[in-house]
Amino acid sequence: PPSKPRCPARSPPPAREHPPVQGLPPPPAGLRRSGTLGSVLASVSLSQGCAGAGGLSQEAGSVEQLSLPCAEGSLEWLYPTGALRLRLAPRLPPATAAATGGSPQHVTACVKPAGTFRGAQLYLERDAVLELLLPEAPRPRVRCFSWAPQEKVALFLQATPHRDISRRIAAFRYELRGDWLCLAVAGACRPCNHTEILMAICTSDFVIRGSIQSVSNDVELQESIIGVSAARIHRQKFPLFQVGGRPAGSIHTPLRCGVRPGPGTFLFTGWLHFGEAWLSCAPRYRDFQRIYQGAQRARQNPCEFPMD
Repeated sequence: PPSKPRCPARSPPPAREHPPVQGLPPPPAGLRRSGTLGSVLASVSLSQGCAGAGGLSQEAGSVEQLSLPCAEGSLEWLYPTGALRLRLAPRLPPATAAATGGSPQHVTACVKPAGTFRGAQLYLERDAVLELLLPEAPRPRVRCFSWAPQEKVALFLQATPHRDISRRIAAFRYELRGDWLCLAVAGACRPCNHTEILMAICTSDFVIRGSIQSVSNDVELQESIIGVSAARIHRQKFPLFQVGGRPAGSIHTPLRCGVRPGPGTFLFTGWLHFGEAWLSCAPRYRDFQRIYQGAQRARQNPCEFPMD
């Protein structure tokens, strides 16, 4: 995979008490940081795409403050106790600004729980109000949410009380992006317009010309998986389709879109989302040719694209 921008490693800020938030009572006074040697320690491991890995130990009942400055990463909380407040302050990749013509109007984050997510609940904190994102032992579905850049939001990970916490791990992956993910998530079930198609071939993680070989549905994850046979790999930033012979691969889309197999050649574009290819625009190739050639004549194509 291509190298990713590296932001300087930073140590987590010192822990401090978190003010009460509407919708969730603060931890009891007896569970606050006590400084005694007999405190039970929890372990937090934070891996971020641009800052490497880090970690800390947490005393029972304390509220630790952490910052998530990078566009993607993962968190693993061993033996959850107390709470973690994760401030979202992503340094968005340059592709975001290029796709939006400046600063994005919204930032979108997605979280995906590990199959072993236990011992805590994850909330979105916005304007001092908490919204439950992941209950304890959730289904492994992705949850996404958006906010304006001027808004202050955070993730609040609250341990749930258990007599035995030794076998409980609250772990999840996260991604933070600009407006492109709003389009990919919210607009996934409508056809892309001409402008979106032209931008998709310039900014997507993959652009594949090919045909639909199969469609399978995962009701539990609410996803459809499209089996694609690639006639030409125009671009892929990650090895989603293996080169050699007749390349083939899988592209995901929400189940509610009702994708069905059909004849013809398509131009599949989309993004890498938690290690999987997700569809954004997929016009029939002959329609794309007409759209692109019209933009060329009007000198409105945002980038050059090889045509047969």
